[in-house]
Amino acid sequence: MTPDISIVVPFYNEEQNAADLHRAVLAGLEGAGYSYECVYVDDGSSDRTLDVLCELAARDHHVEVVALRRNFGQTPAMSAGIAHAHGRIVVTMDGDLQNDPRDIPMLVARIEAGADLVTGWRRDRKDVFLSRRFPSMIANWLISRASAVPIHDTGCSLKAYRAELIRRVPLYSDMHRFIPALSRLANARIEEVVVRHHPRRKGCSKYGISRIGKVLVDLMTIKMLISSSRRPLSWFGSGAAAAGLAAFLASVWAVSAVYRGFNPSVVPLSVACMFAYLSAHLLLAGIYAELIVHADRSTAIKPLARRLPLLPNSFTNGEPTEHDPIQHNSTECEPIEHDPSEYEPPERDGHLAVSR
Repeated sequence: MTPDISIVVPFYNEEQNAADLHRAVLAGLEGAGYSYECVYVDDGSSDRTLDVLCELAARDHHVEVVALRRNFGQTPAMSAGIAHAHGRIVVTMDGDLQNDPRDIPMLVARIEAGADLVTGWRRDRKDVFLSRRFPSMIANWLISRASAVPIHDTGCSLKAYRAELIRRVPLYSDMHRFIPALSRLANARIEEVVVRHHPRRKGCSKYGISRIGKVLVDLMTIKMLISSSRRPLSWFGSGAAAAGLAAFLASVWAVSAVYRGFNPSVVPLSVACMFAYLSAHLLLAGIYAELIVHADRSTAIKPLARRLPLLPNSFTNGEPTEHDPIQHNSTECEPIEHDPSEYEPPERDGHLAVSR
C-alpha cells in the first residue's frame, strides 16, 4: 500500500541525534491520521550513525535505511532518499533536530489544499549570525532576485512536495537550495509557511561561510536554466551578437585608420579577430546546446499535467503553534549501499530499500 507521506532525512555524523529525531517524527505524526514511511539516508558517516539507523529499522517497519558508499553531500543524499520514497507526498528535513517534525502535518495540509511545493520559513532562526544567518540572508536575496520566486528562506530543508513534482526536478551539486526556483519550470504552485526552528543541541554543524562560493556558481547555473532551458540558442546568441558587434566596431576602427592615411595598427585588427572568433564560438555553442536539448527531452523539467486554479496570491504565510522545544531522550542490521549515480527503481527487502 502506498503511504501518504515519505519523510526523507539525510544524516551525516549524527549518531547523537538520529534516535531522538525518529522519536520526534513519531510524536509529530501522532494523531495526524496519515500513513507514512521514514527514509533515512546515511551520507557516508564515519561515526555510528548507520548502526543507529539500522537499529531503528529493525524495531520499526516504517523505517527504510539507504547507505551511501561515501560522503557525497546533502543534495545527492536527499536525491537518493527521494529515489527510494514511495509516498504521494515527500517531506524533507535535516537530521540535526533543528527542524521540528511537529510542523510536518501543517505542510502536508497545504499540499492537500492544492499546493505543489510548500517550503518552510525559519523566521525565528536559532543559529549563529555571522557564520550561518548572514550568509543565508545574502543567498536568499540573490536567489529570490535571480529566480523571481519571492521566498524568504530558500535554505530551509523542511519542505513538502507532491511526489510527481520532486521526481521531475534534477538534484545534483548543492541544488537542494534551488528546488523552488527549478519548480517554476514545471509551473508548480509554491507556498511558504512559517515553521519552528531550534538551536543545535548535539553534534556540530557541517556547514559554514565557505558554502557561499558554491551557492554563487549554482546560482549562475539556475539563472541560465530558468531563462533559457528550452531555447539555449537565445542565451548564447545574445553573447554572440554582442561579440559580433565588438568585432564590427574594431574592424571599422582599422578601416577608418587606413582611409585617413594612417598605417593600420595591429591592435584593432587583433581585437576584431578576437571578438569575431568569440562570436562564432558562442553561436556554435548555442547550436550544439539546442541540438542536445531537442535530442533528449527526457532530461527536461516537464510541466505538471494537472493544472491548478490561479489564486490571487500563490505565496501564503502560516503561523505555527507555540514554539515548544523538542524533548531529547538518549536510547544490527546489515547495511546496504547506494550509489547516487544509479537511478534504477528500488527493490524492497523487508525494512530495507535495496539498490542494485
